[in-house]
Amino acid sequence: MSHLITGMGAVASTGPDLDSLFTALCAGRSGLAPLKGFVPDRFRAVNAYEIDDRAPGGGDEPLRATRWLEQAVAAAAKDAGLGEDLSDVPVLIGTTLRELRSVELSWRDDIDFDVRELHFGAMLRRRFGAAQTYTVANACSASLYALALGVDLLDLGAADTVVVAGTDTITESTYGLLDRCYPEAPDRVRPFDRNRRGMLQGDGAVALVLRRESDGPAGGTAYARVRSVAVNCDAHHPSAPNAASIAAAMRQAHERAGVRPADIDLLMLHGTGTGLNDEAEAEAVGTVFAGLDPTPWMTAVKSMIGHTAGASGLHSLLTAVRSMRVGVVPPILGLDDPIDEVRDFRLVRNEAVQVPGSLRTAQVDAFGFGGLNAVAVVENTGEKVA
Repeated sequence: MSHLITGMGAVASTGPDLDSLFTALCAGRSGLAPLKGFVPDRFRAVNAYEIDDRAPGGGDEPLRATRWLEQAVAAAAKDAGLGEDLSDVPVLIGTTLRELRSVELSWRDDIDFDVRELHFGAMLRRRFGAAQTYTVANACSASLYALALGVDLLDLGAADTVVVAGTDTITESTYGLLDRCYPEAPDRVRPFDRNRRGMLQGDGAVALVLRRESDGPAGGTAYARVRSVAVNCDAHHPSAPNAASIAAAMRQAHERAGVRPADIDLLMLHGTGTGLNDEAEAEAVGTVFAGLDPTPWMTAVKSMIGHTAGASGLHSLLTAVRSMRVGVVPPILGLDDPIDEVRDFRLVRNEAVQVPGSLRTAQVDAFGFGGLNAVAVVENTGEKVA
């Protein structure tokens, strides 16, 4: 059973809304900048993909992940014609770190906040009257896991409309942990490039409204159709991915959607710019799409907005939806010397591509620590738009 995306909203380092974010991606504009949220002299890396919305002259602030989540959900609900009342609509949020940064600020800097606000449900009830809220903390595939749960609720008749979202903010403890993971400090995210050094975090939130197709768009625009979401957890290693499990998730997504690899026009790669992940994803893609010439168009938006963790899967998905509707695929920035494993892939490198013909179907990849793999297949519902 497929379902319609009828509302969308997003924020990241390159834009405060989906329109500006997609425009920046297509223009190849990066949100990379020197660290502002905390003192960089404790780390080897000094850059990140931050949303710079702090008060002028002030330090870091608590509950920013919640702020962006509210912004994205409000935009998606408005876009779908739901307004401010989500009392009858389940809201599902994917995240990696929740409000960990707020806890850091409270513990070390004595910056006070109401601890009840650590649960996203507090804001969602206050702002939207949301009575059913669920948080999925499944590492970097969290928002696609939340999408899978939303699809299940619609399939089972437990709801006719759901809001699916993701949010995460850069935390000092996680930044420091990642800073110790790589032989050299990353200067930027360079997916599938020989000179990649690892991933850097990005701030952001994203939301979509999903409605059963049999019920129609209910006042919103039917932007795209979610054909399937496949998930698995192989527990292969605490951090290292398993190419066979990734390939299995891709094949399951295709089977559930009723498509073949040749039907995929656009592939939104997870593309973290880390050695093991890029190689495993490339191996899985090469296996699943073996023999196709040309392959789908492929891109990876983390090269411009960083790794937005729990929000990253839906950031890629909404980019895919916009790309299919306008026929433009944003580039992978900084991919100057591709690794051998991607030599046969049709990668969009450094400049956006205006695709001749139509982009009908897209695959979206999202993989997390512990072997938390998720793959979605979405389909364009109409012709290209201006």
